[in-house]
This record gives sequence, structure tokens and C-alpha cells, in this order.
Amino acid sequence: MEKYYNDAIIGNKEITASFTKKGELIRLFYPNTDYRQFIDFLHVGVQINDSSMIYLHNDVNNIYNQYYTQNTNILNTEILNTYFKLRVLQTDFVCENKNVLIRKYKMKNENNINLNLNFIIHSSLLTNDNNQVSGYYKNNSLFQYMHDYTFTICSNKKIEKSQINNNEANIQTGVIGDKDYVGMSSDSSISYNLGILKPNEEIEFCINITILRGSDVKTIEKQLEDIKTIDYNKELEKTKRYWEKYVKDHDTIKLTNSNSEYMNRLKKIYKRTILLYPLLTNHLAGGISAAIEVDENRTKCGRYSYCWPRDGIFITNALDILEMKKETEKFYKTFCKMTQSKSGMWEQRFYTDGSLAPSWGYQIDETASVVYGVYNHYEHTNNIKFLKDTLKMCENAIKYLKKYIDNVLEGKEEEYKSYDIWEENEGIHTYSLAAIFSSFEKMLEIYKLLKPEFKENRLKIEKIQKEEIILGKYLVQIKDYILKNLYDNNKKSFVRSSDGKIDISLLGLVTPFKLFSPKEKKMLNTIEKMDLSIRTYTGGYLRYEKDNYIGGNPWVIANLWMAEYYLSAGNKKKARECFDFVVKTTTEHGFLPEQVDNDTMQAKWVIGLGWSHAMFIDVLQKLYS
Repeated sequence: MEKYYNDAIIGNKEITASFTKKGELIRLFYPNTDYRQFIDFLHVGVQINDSSMIYLHNDVNNIYNQYYTQNTNILNTEILNTYFKLRVLQTDFVCENKNVLIRKYKMKNENNINLNLNFIIHSSLLTNDNNQVSGYYKNNSLFQYMHDYTFTICSNKKIEKSQINNNEANIQTGVIGDKDYVGMSSDSSISYNLGILKPNEEIEFCINITILRGSDVKTIEKQLEDIKTIDYNKELEKTKRYWEKYVKDHDTIKLTNSNSEYMNRLKKIYKRTILLYPLLTNHLAGGISAAIEVDENRTKCGRYSYCWPRDGIFITNALDILEMKKETEKFYKTFCKMTQSKSGMWEQRFYTDGSLAPSWGYQIDETASVVYGVYNHYEHTNNIKFLKDTLKMCENAIKYLKKYIDNVLEGKEEEYKSYDIWEENEGIHTYSLAAIFSSFEKMLEIYKLLKPEFKENRLKIEKIQKEEIILGKYLVQIKDYILKNLYDNNKKSFVRSSDGKIDISLLGLVTPFKLFSPKEKKMLNTIEKMDLSIRTYTGGYLRYEKDNYIGGNPWVIANLWMAEYYLSAGNKKKARECFDFVVKTTTEHGFLPEQVDNDTMQAKWVIGLGWSHAMFIDVLQKLYS
């Protein structure tokens, strides 16, 4: 069964975990947010008196309520089994400075009879021919190991029974146990006898889930002994304080104290954004994942949990606004330097540790975006040293972009097509050219700022002066090319490429790349065409005409992009209309999705998309600062 929706996300610098709205743990990544994912499934349940196994995350008699502890990445799932009248509070969190996911259960008997509780865990890890998982029960712990990692489940409470092999045969009965302590099975089970819970009595029970490198038995057993001594309540309080301080430190947009439903929803998105970004970021290499993965088997898409340089420049702008400037600097000075090809270009996408990720084509705007992003970070920091540290990287990128533009201007479009911003169509695209235009313009600004740094280096100054003349000419030529080839006089609109389609990315001509004024007649005509062709009856915008990806729905970034346009045009009323569509369609926890279902007005497809949250922060700052 595919697990497309990550309704909630928690983690620390190395572990990232996602859950359904019913509290099922469906993904667990270590040591990076995008690699590697261990869980096939992890089912927990209780056997009550003589019942079969009652799954906590999926039973017809269960009622659910889920919420985060305020201003934290601590997730609470309330579960009421109406048949046995057992109330469960499941609290999931990852320790701030230990790579341990703690699941704390508080159970209360609201029945008028005694309840004999047997708690069962059925854990299955992803396995294949070259990554075989085996089970191993020893020292009151369940080890599920492969060559390079060991997944462990333990508690300070004694395991009553374990089963390593053939779990599927009897797990539903709630009765497990066999003679084997080790076996070649990717799924294994353990159970804990929690005893009799009398009416109105409560019991607390905790389990630890951790991943350790390697499968050396002595080392793992030693580390596990330390983990078993964890003081659960102390770790919960430490984690709570850590995230509360994190939110306080990055709360840079001071919103009003209004307690209206709208403002509370807006605040929830804002605070959740602050808490999401550290879970998407590789804290060593600086790469930023677009989202937590939703489609490992590529049944609907090419996967999401990678770092696109283009997404990165939108996200780093938000990081700068939120005073996460060190993370932004690491993205450019570590990740971007690491991933730039010798030619000066960046490929489509990477793992967050800088390794080349699976890709299917080339996008020229990825390379142009990095140069734009470098200067954008400077505008937030006024850090000349940062510009100097990234100068060579930017110059190499510009050298590559000039070759591309030369071939476009010479009419060699067929030889130098690249994919569009949505990675679906090859051609010469308006957005891509706008990104290149901006990268040349920002390079000129960088040279202007750095000239005094090279005043003793005559050759460097001469080289810069020569380059400034060349880049200035390109700015004129690119703009002329767009006006001549990518403005349709019959439609009276800019179009995205030779296919003649209206596309939300045409807004890039105004924001962020500023080739044209927002009130220029040709742009006003284009906005009018957008409202006629890609604005839906709900007020949401598609990416482009006849967009049918995942059913064809409005995209959050499309509405936020239009809000950006209206803000640049000085029309706050229209901007708020676009922004309100996003606020009103967020998830219960404040995560922004990729899309909004046009029929239900509910979040659709990827939940917690970094790009959506980034544009939200930028618009929010402009509306409320």
C-alpha cells in the first residue's frame, strides 16, 4: 500500500520521521532527511482481555485527535477505543541531542471493568537483495539489522514475548512467540504485558526507537544500554524547551495578538514553517530537501525528497527572513560549491549531502538561480566577505550561462533546449531567460561591490571592467529576445515558450527577476490572460493552461506568486485575496501542501512543501512587517 501523505513530521538534526493523522509512524530517515528511509511498516496495537490485536492507528472503534505541543516538534495523538473505552495519549518526539525517537503512551481505563493489556509492536523494515534485513532478539531488545545499520526497539520495561519469523501467520490474533532469537526475516514482533488496568486507573509506558551505524553486536549492545537509561520525562521537557527557544529565536515577523480564527490559522502556518525547515536541512552539507518523500516507488511522480538549486534560492530567502542566515550561508558556500560541475553549471537535483540524485534532464534556470540567490543573501546580510567567498563559483556559472545565451541568440534553439521550471517541456522558456537576465544583472552588482576589494590587483580590475561591458550587452539582447519571440501579439500576452501557453512562471518577469515593471502594459495584458485561463472558480491558480498533474489543481506557490505580483504593483487588496486562499486551505497542523483540491478545498499531494512555505514567508513579511 502506498503511503502518499505525511500528515505530521518530527525530528532532529539526523532523524526525520513522518506520521499519518492517526499517529502511524510511516517513514523514518537517518542520517539525513532524504536518505535513508528504513520503515516498511511499524504497527502498534493492544490485545485487551481475550480480544484480537487492536491496531492503535487503524480500528473501526477508534476516535482520533492529533496536535503538536505548541511551538514544538512534539506530536500528540489522542486515541479513544470506544468498544473497550480505553483512552490512549501517544506522544512522539525525537530527542534534541540523542538520535532516539521516543514514543510515550499514557493509557486510561474509562470502562467499568478491568482491562488486561498486552502491548504489541510489529516492525517491518525495507529490504532487498543487496540490503537484506534480519531480526535478532537479545538483552530485552529487538534488533533489526543489515550490513551498515541496525534499527532497535527497546524499553525500560521487560519484553514478555518475541517472534522473529513468520509473523504474518498469527499477528492478528495478538498472540506471538516462537523459539528463535535470530532469523532471516525483515519483520519481527515483540510484546509487553502491561498488566491489569482497573477502572479509572492510568499507566504510562515508553519505547525507544533508534538507528545505529553498523551491525557490530558488542558496539550496539553497549550503546543500547545507555539508551535504556533515558529519563523519558526529562528528555521530553528538554526537547520541548529546545523547540520553544528555536521558535522564539526565529520569530522575526511580529504578528498581531488578534485571536481571530484567521489570524490563529496564519500564526500556525508561520510557526510550523519555522519548525519545518530544520527538519528539511542537511546540517553538515547544507542541502535542503524539497519535502519529506511521498512516493518512493515513483507511481505518480519522479519523487520529491531531493534538493533542487532553484527551490533552494526561494527557501534560503525565507531562511534569511527568519534569521536562519547560517543555514543559508552553508547552502551556498558548502552545498552549491560542492555540487557545481566543472563547466560551471548545476544539474537538476541532488541529495542533500551533495551527491547527484536521479534526474531526467537539464534545466538552465537551476544554474542562473544560484547566482541570483547569492546576491539575494547579500541583500539580507550586507556581508561583503560572503560575496568574495562565492565569487569564483558565480563567475564559473556566468561563463556557462553566456555560452547558453550565445547559442540561443544565434538561433540554435533545437540544440540548446532545456526543461521548463515544471520539468515537463523542453524548449527556450521565458522564465529561464528571465533567471539568466537576473543572474547577469546580479553579477554586475557583485562586481560593483567587490571592486574596492581588488584595488591593488590591476589585472583583476581590468578583467571585471571588460566583463561588465559584455554583461551589459547581454541584458539588452535577452530582453529584446523575450519581447520579439515570447510575447504573442495575437494573444496580447507573454507566453512561456514556443508552445504559446500561459504559465504562472511568467510572473518571474516581474518577481523576483524584475525585467519589467508590474504595471507595464504587456504585463497587465498577461495578468488579464492568466485570470481568464489559469484562475479556477475557487480563486486558486493552476500552474499553466490545462495543467493535469495529480488531477489538475491550484498550486499554493501559484497563488503566492500572484500575491507577490500584486504586492509589487501596490495592490494589497488583490494580494490578500491570493494569500487568503492559501491560509484557508492549510492542513490542520499548519503545513502547506503543493496543491489544493479544487473540489474539497483540502490539501492535495505533497504536505509540507519547502517551496510553498518559502513563498508564504516572503508574502507574510511584506504584508505584516
